[in-house]
Amino acid sequence: MNPAALRYATAGIGALVLIAVPFGLTADGLHVLTLWALTTIAAIGLNLTLGQAGQVSLGQGAFVGIGAYLTALVTTRGWPFPAAYVLAFAACCALGWGLGYCALRVRRPYLPFLTLAFGAFVFLIFRNEEWLTGGMYGINRVPRPSLLGLSLAGPFAFYYFCLFNLVVVAAAVWWLRRSPWGRAFAALRANPRRAEAVGLDTRLYTLMAIALGAGLGGVAGVLYAALLQYVDPTPFSLTMSVSLLLMVVMGGSGRLLGPFLGAAVAVVLPEGLRFAQNYYLFGYALAVILLMAFWPTGLIGIAERLATALTKPRAVPAKAPR
Repeated sequence: MNPAALRYATAGIGALVLIAVPFGLTADGLHVLTLWALTTIAAIGLNLTLGQAGQVSLGQGAFVGIGAYLTALVTTRGWPFPAAYVLAFAACCALGWGLGYCALRVRRPYLPFLTLAFGAFVFLIFRNEEWLTGGMYGINRVPRPSLLGLSLAGPFAFYYFCLFNLVVVAAAVWWLRRSPWGRAFAALRANPRRAEAVGLDTRLYTLMAIALGAGLGGVAGVLYAALLQYVDPTPFSLTMSVSLLLMVVMGGSGRLLGPFLGAAVAVVLPEGLRFAQNYYLFGYALAVILLMAFWPTGLIGIAERLATALTKPRAVPAKAPR
């Protein structure tokens, strides 16, 4: 079996597992799996910005928060969920575009500081502007959506709704990677000067990468608000942005399935290692350091190397002439 077929087979088996495994989980386990699905969407957005266009962002958690708060504000005032969904995506795309425009005025090493400042500014608004966000008390009673008149308030229905969103986002990014835009993103990441020399509008593609990544962060925020039915500023600090960045790096920056695996390590695995308590965080940090030092392509890169080694035909020793 060649590596491409092996990847498709692995993705198919993973999809079947995600469809069937909720029936064997408790309510808490299903909540964690739903949280993994929406976190993966945010990580896919950051992977598009970082892994495809080579732009570092430390503000993805802020876009998740913006999507969550916009959803809470409008749905508690009677807006339908699809309108909140579109509004959050469009608003985060617009903010990402504006942030990217500012980022083009500074050199690449300073981009993380720009997005870090943006994230800190957004967090302060969430925490201090009580007239708008409720301050530290947050906003509660956020309704869950309905689809064609069917309520998605139940844990199983909402999980499959989040899983459907994840599949749509992953399919769209898969198509984007194989489109002329995706090839332009790859050229931009590999060598911006060479890409500009061959006629690519590097400014436009940089803005597109940041805007689309921010928009997917907003989509994750929409689902996050509906999952908890409550939002407050605490989750949307710098910690979330750093965690999402580590998910992309751990899974494999630039790999389509990297965010899936990175989010599983950061969201699902800790639930199975509660007995380790704080030692899990030590092991997680050590694993990231080792990956960056020896396997910068992440866990997906390691799996691809193993698959190539296993499927590579072995050379048959030549018989000595008589």
